[in-house]
Amino acid sequence: MQHNCESEFAVRFERVAIESLGFVLPPHVVSSADLERQLTPVYDRLRLPQGRLELMSGISERRFWDPGEAIGKPSSESARLAIESSGIDPQDVGCLIHASVCRDYLEPATACRVHAELGLGPQCWVYDVSNACLGLLSGMVQIATMIEHGVIKAGLVVGTESSRNLVESTIQSLNQNLGLTRRTIKPSFASLTIGSGSCAILLVDREYSRTDNQLLSCVARAECQHHQLCQSDTDRAGADMQPLMETDSEQLLHAGVSVGVKTFEQLLSEGFTRDEFDGTVCHQVGATHRRLMLDSLDMPSENDFSTFQWLGNTGSVALPTALALGLKAERIKPDQKVALLGIGSGINSVMLSTLWKQPLVAGDLDDNAVANLELADGNPAAPRFRAECEASIS
Repeated sequence: MQHNCESEFAVRFERVAIESLGFVLPPHVVSSADLERQLTPVYDRLRLPQGRLELMSGISERRFWDPGEAIGKPSSESARLAIESSGIDPQDVGCLIHASVCRDYLEPATACRVHAELGLGPQCWVYDVSNACLGLLSGMVQIATMIEHGVIKAGLVVGTESSRNLVESTIQSLNQNLGLTRRTIKPSFASLTIGSGSCAILLVDREYSRTDNQLLSCVARAECQHHQLCQSDTDRAGADMQPLMETDSEQLLHAGVSVGVKTFEQLLSEGFTRDEFDGTVCHQVGATHRRLMLDSLDMPSENDFSTFQWLGNTGSVALPTALALGLKAERIKPDQKVALLGIGSGINSVMLSTLWKQPLVAGDLDDNAVANLELADGNPAAPRFRAECEASIS
């Protein structure tokens, strides 16, 4: 592993392969129109136009798990898919990190349940990591560092996000708050864009890899003076939690993009050029974030793969799931170099450079997922709503 002080703490990896990815999509599809129908009381009171949510976010759908679904259950399933598809002996997994925002308990670590259900060995490092939407990317870096130093030969990072309780709590709170105005309702709208999903990433020493999909380098940047721009109200765990979240979406957008631009420059300083990247995968926030981020980085949108239009913002699993689906849909092809552009509230940014040789992804697609993958990028709201909705924002 090479550390370059001149490139602001960039790290290059020589021994790390991204061997496989596993994902699980929740069964319940919930449209933005469905949510707005549930918000009819507050929409009518404030004279908000239907279609506003999709227009502002570009998100037409998101998914929910069954009510009461434990976080560890889909995490174990997506982790098992990643291991079984790779052919790696589970006893060779030397580190398991559960890295989503959502977890089953405050203690023990949700990783403990996944470890037990996968039948991993007693020599395995097992713990949870929490870093907002960067959890899985942070876990990847930790595992890659252990592999690079020869501590382990394989490691697995996994997470599951569940948005049902957050979205339902937000809807209930908004409908009950008779004091809301068009201005004071704004910090709650980001909560309605959150979706659910599960994803796992298996990394191995290249000596044991069958695919040789390479993790080339990583960079990170922290500008935590912005930590107040997106905050959840409680620190609770489990299927019965009822969280609420407030987000200053406009300031978060511009601060996040600013941090992202600086982090990408760090990534390029490792000897890459923009033209060298055949594709990108951003954190899946929404249409405005994606457009402004790619424009600011001077990277072409046609080479970026996104899923937020039909999965919403799935937090820590958003970028990894988009990567997995981009590989499965063959939008990311063998021998392509791809930049993973992660940004999380705090604000932190982690970006990775990768090279794909033999993409290996396991996970089932239902008819809805297949249809969405066949659509071109972008899912704008109906034009007839545009003028009315844009006027209502001011």
